[in-house]
Amino acid sequence: MTIRSYVELMKLRIGLMVALMAVMGYVAVADRIDPLRLAILSFAMLLGSASSSVFNHFYDRDIDRLMSRTCRRPLASNQLDRPQQVLWLAGFLLAAGCGLALVFFNAVVALHLFLGSFFYAIVYTVWLKRRTWLNIVIGGAAGSFAVLAGGAAVDPGRWLLPFLLSITLFLWTPSHFWSLAILLKDDYAKAKVPMLPVVHGDKATAEAILVNSILLVVSSLLPVAFGRLGWVYGAGAAGFGGWFLWNNWRLLREPNRLWARKNFLGSMIYLVGLFAAVLIDVNIG
Repeated sequence: MTIRSYVELMKLRIGLMVALMAVMGYVAVADRIDPLRLAILSFAMLLGSASSSVFNHFYDRDIDRLMSRTCRRPLASNQLDRPQQVLWLAGFLLAAGCGLALVFFNAVVALHLFLGSFFYAIVYTVWLKRRTWLNIVIGGAAGSFAVLAGGAAVDPGRWLLPFLLSITLFLWTPSHFWSLAILLKDDYAKAKVPMLPVVHGDKATAEAILVNSILLVVSSLLPVAFGRLGWVYGAGAAGFGGWFLWNNWRLLREPNRLWARKNFLGSMIYLVGLFAAVLIDVNIG
């Protein structure tokens, strides 16, 4: 395998999103931002995410071969004679990430990093993905641990705001991923992966997305209700939330690939918007 293949195994785009969520948790509670510590935190979270992604490639290589989107992945396309070798890489990445968290921060950060990797690799990939359409609902907790890790990197005792933000991220994941699942429904059906659109259809999935997104937007306002963030964040969360719900409503009215794609991209814009609102609010305050 080439270096590029190993990089592909680590799914760095997902890792960057995980690191961004840790940064959100950090800046939400930090009185002063230390760029070096923030960089170390981001790198540690990236390593943890990469570890679970490598394992995901290994465990799912059989069904990856059945889907057009994933059939060219390194292990699915048999680029390695002994695919079990990548488990050493996964273990090293996880140990390195947890080690950095423990040395530069504290055991709570290391625990959250470990739990995020465990939820994605074991709870989602091994236990749930092939068994139930609730896979991404429960497995989505993996990303929430990144926000908690970011807050704990500042002070484990200041847990309330990171916890509230982690609830929002937990509810964001189904709306984001179910939109993608509509786009990839045929692939998942071929691989017999029971994603919600495969099991219950696009219309029911659009309904579930809208209900989940209502809960998501409500949860995003909890930091204001608890007095942990101010009106700037509240206005941003409400504005981006209203726009995202409108996208969800359009998907419900027209449950097709066009609006599923717009909703999928819109979910990422919404999340970045929330991050920006947190950043602006804590700096103004």
